[in-house]
Order: sequence, then structure tokens, then C-alpha cells
Amino acid sequence: MGSDGTTGLQLRSLIKNSGELEISLASVPTAEPSADEVVVRVEAAKASGTKDAPVITAKVPDAAMRAMAGRLDESMPVGNEGAGVVIRTGSSDAAKALMGKTVAMIGGAMYAQYRTIKAGDCLVLPAGITPAEGASCFVNPLTSLGMVETMRREGHKALVHTAAASNLGQMLNKICLKDGVDLVNIVRSPQQAEILHKIGAKHVVDSTAPSFMADLTAALVETGATLAFDAIGGGKLAGQILTGMEIAINKTAKVYSRYGSNVHKQVYIYGGLDTGPLELNRAFGMAWGIGGWLLFPFLQKIGPADGMRLRQRVVAELKTTFASHYTQVVSLQEALQLSHIAVYGKRATGEKYLINPNKGG
Repeated sequence: MGSDGTTGLQLRSLIKNSGELEISLASVPTAEPSADEVVVRVEAAKASGTKDAPVITAKVPDAAMRAMAGRLDESMPVGNEGAGVVIRTGSSDAAKALMGKTVAMIGGAMYAQYRTIKAGDCLVLPAGITPAEGASCFVNPLTSLGMVETMRREGHKALVHTAAASNLGQMLNKICLKDGVDLVNIVRSPQQAEILHKIGAKHVVDSTAPSFMADLTAALVETGATLAFDAIGGGKLAGQILTGMEIAINKTAKVYSRYGSNVHKQVYIYGGLDTGPLELNRAFGMAWGIGGWLLFPFLQKIGPADGMRLRQRVVAELKTTFASHYTQVVSLQEALQLSHIAVYGKRATGEKYLINPNKGG
């Protein structure tokens, strides 16, 4: 590969019309930067063939193929966010000002050794922040901040979060503790509950415990939470949360209504750890909503000024509130080893891999 950044390896995914997924490494030319662009040497990105150019193939489930119709037989780069050092710039003042700076980036195609990107899509990291520390400074931090921002904008006073011991969940806890926001954490094991208790979480309930609904309802009574963010997506949990909210509201209701309370209860689904159908038992009155929530539409909705305000908070608290912890740092070649894929493919709490595309394979 060109050490000057003229060419570099890039991780690409291809879904064939036959239903076969192929993940491989390709040597690609690095696009020359236009006036307002920079070239970044990527040093951290967030997870058959030879050792140097492995190829992984797998069968795509038939149900998933329908959703992939728009990208069949087209090889595509992958990777949401990353960080690295600017090694070349375009001619604009904004681009030239980034030369040699360590920056975080968002915009896809980050599992690559070099990335040409608009200067405006780079976030300069303060002195003392490494690319590894900055690699995850967009999606999880801005999602957790976005949950609290959504709560305030939609008139709720407290939050519920599922799969709450995740990296993102721990960030959300730190934000809520710092900002004085009550947060109900739903986890899936006593071990996950312990992770949150250690960082000061007050309300932690285990969805696998026999007393789950009673524990959840008690936490909802205490916090008054009427907004939930659900990373699970399928199964009964969203309906259980709405039911618990309704029971909690009715404990203080002054009058009975056959239609349930008129307090709006909302669950936003932002993940899909359970890919099965969503089951609702309709035991929560008529004032409720379920919808999807994604970071980028949310950022577009709040506008660039408020988006920058959230980004500045992330940078200011990158070593504290928004610190990410990685199990292992791997190269692009190592990322395609089946032993590593078996670990991060499980999406288990506490198993987070960092890809350094410029690490030796």
C-alpha cells in the first residue's frame, strides 16, 4: 500500500443476488481532496482468501434479502465512524487548518487505511486525546445525549433504557447522574446490574428476574418516567414498559377512566437485538406511542447549532462521561479472522473491538 496515502486497504461488503454475503479487503486509490476536503490516515474505527487479503462468505437469510434489494451485487465500503491524523488537505483555509491534526470523523467507509472527507465532517480532538479515544465520539455519545435532549423537548421528566449495561448505557447513566435526570435501567443479568451499580446507577431492574414487573413498576412510580429508549426491538419488553408506566400513573390517579390514563407514554425503538416480532398486550390505555429513533434524523431535526452544542459537550467530556473501553485492538486483516468475528458477532456487553486500519495485520 502507498505509505504516502495514495492507495490503501478498505474493508468492503458485497451481497450477491444468490444470497451470499462476501466481506473482503480491497486495495483502493485514495481520492484526492477537493478544496474543502482532507485525507485522514485512519488509526481507529469502530469492528476464504489469504492472511493479507482475507475473504469471508456467509449466507444471508431469505427474510433479510428483501431489505437488501437496493444494494445487490454492489460492493460497498463499511464503518460508521473513526479517527486519525490528517496527512493531506485541499486548498481552503478550513481544510488547511486541519493539517497534522488528530480528528474524529463520521460519514461511513471508515474501515479503511485512508479516508478523504469534508473538513466540516471532522471534529478536531483536543491535545492529549488519541485516535483510539476519539474513534467512538459520535454515535454512542451523541445517541445518549440525544435521548436526554428528546426527553426534554417532548416534555418528559425521566427516562427508561433497555440493554442498559452497554457502552452507550453507561454513558447515558453518567449523563443522567451529572444532569440530575432520573433513569430506569433495564438489564438482562445480575452481572450487568452490577456493572451499573458500580458507576452509581440508582434504578436497575433485571428483565430475567421473577419480580421484574413489580421491580419495574416500583422504579417507574419513583421516577415518573414516561419515555423509554429500547435497544431490544422485538419481543414483549416494549409492551411491558408501557404497561408498567400505566400502572405507575394510575397509582396516583384521582379518577378512573375505562380508557386508561391520559398521560402520554412513549417507547422509541433504536436497536434490534431481538429481531422477532414486537408483541403488545395492550394493557396500557390509549395514550401511548411506539416509534423508531435514529441519530442522524434527530440531528437533522434539531439543526446544526444544537448539534454542535452536543458535539462540544462530547469533546469536553471525552475522557470521563464518554470514555469507551475496548476489549481488543485489531487490524483490518485480523478483523476478518473467524475467531474475532465469533466474539464481536455475539454483540455481548463488555466485548467491544476497535479496528486500527494502519496496524500491521
